[in-house]
Amino acid sequence: MTSRSDRLGLTALTALVVGSMIGAGIFSLPQNIARSAGPGVALIGWMISGLGMLMLAFVFQNLANRKPELDTGIYAYARAGFGDYIGFSAAWGYWVCSLLGNVSYFVLIFSGLGYFVPAFGEGNTWQAVACASVLLWSMHAMILRGIRQAALVNAVVTVAKIVPIVVFLIVAAVGFKADIFTGDFWGTAELGSVGEQLRGMMLITVWVFIGIEGASIYSRRAARRSDVGRATIIGFLCVLALLMLVNLLSMGVLRQDALAHARNPSMAFVLEAIVGPWGATLIIIGMIVSVLGALLAWVLLCAEVLYAAAGDGTMPAFLGRENARQVPANALWLTNGLIQLFLIITLFSAGTYTSLVLLGASMSLVPYLFSAGYGALLALRGETYAGQRGLRARDLLVAGLATLYALWLVYAGGLSQVLLSVLLYAPGIAMFAAAKHQHGQRIFTRAEQVIVAGVIVVAGWAAWGLYQGHLHLA
Repeated sequence: MTSRSDRLGLTALTALVVGSMIGAGIFSLPQNIARSAGPGVALIGWMISGLGMLMLAFVFQNLANRKPELDTGIYAYARAGFGDYIGFSAAWGYWVCSLLGNVSYFVLIFSGLGYFVPAFGEGNTWQAVACASVLLWSMHAMILRGIRQAALVNAVVTVAKIVPIVVFLIVAAVGFKADIFTGDFWGTAELGSVGEQLRGMMLITVWVFIGIEGASIYSRRAARRSDVGRATIIGFLCVLALLMLVNLLSMGVLRQDALAHARNPSMAFVLEAIVGPWGATLIIIGMIVSVLGALLAWVLLCAEVLYAAAGDGTMPAFLGRENARQVPANALWLTNGLIQLFLIITLFSAGTYTSLVLLGASMSLVPYLFSAGYGALLALRGETYAGQRGLRARDLLVAGLATLYALWLVYAGGLSQVLLSVLLYAPGIAMFAAAKHQHGQRIFTRAEQVIVAGVIVVAGWAAWGLYQGHLHLA
């Protein structure tokens, strides 16, 4: 049981949402979007992404208020709506997504430091991996001392990393030129049609918005249940405003083709174009601080998801054990042990960073889709809506739009990302079966047997495609 002194208030919960979403993505956003879309299409894309993610934020807020007993967020919603195996898959996918994201964060931290210390290179030299390992296990030791202490550190880091972003926005607003922004407003011929540009842009917004559910993951540790939904909406709106301003103001400083070919973190070189080298230095330092904050938030989320799934028997019981400070220690050890393994792999697979980020983003779509679907099911059934016909219709519309948006994101990701995601979902079947056997329960229902058979077949297809060279990580 979480003691009262370890409860998280609105500020800490909001910081977790903002800290989870603002990581490395915002600092590379100008180049990432310009590579896919022109300014006009970017405006449309942000409206679509903003509306879709706002619907998801409302779904998380609504579920937090209507289903307070489901206090483990995204995983619990999928399980309540669609059964044990789907719930497990949501937890597994979210965990793998977080794991891949954490590995990318360590690489980016030392890639940024490579601007000052050449030995760190692109974040995958032996010196970078050695230092990243020290940072990983130092963070591990801090988290083992208590969730509340780690969350407070995250809140401080969240404030610190916003400062260089605000400086960028002020300077970029002054340096903004309307003629640059309106030149090639609908994109160049190389970018393709408006629809193709929108689809390419959606792939990027998936990653920069991941973390919107951060407060719901910690709902059982909230001081007040109502703070969970409020933190989700406040955090989302703040991050959406920052993302749009960073992207659109950059398009008024450098032309689309120049921005598309800028080095990352591209925000640094946009600011450098206005004020000189000190601007790049400021943003790179800000990126490192930002990624450290996001890394802390995501290490916490990784462990919490495994712990929650183990608590009701969906994952092996050893992952549900806490230490004396009420930290899910075994889940943390497993998570960070695998992060360490992937860090070592980066020494031999230097070209896989971008593909890991995209793959991590695609794996997050299944948990989002089932959470939105559960919100729709709740409204369809009228569960918790006695005497609230108007609210029921409104929430059904919101959840329906969120579900459609999640499906659109799956489509935008493309067949290759779907196949690779299924390949990573497949190993989880063994862990799910072991947990069920451990509790003496039937492993799969008849419907789940069909789903699992489909997962195995598609995973086999994906593995064969990788072996034959028809499917690529990059």
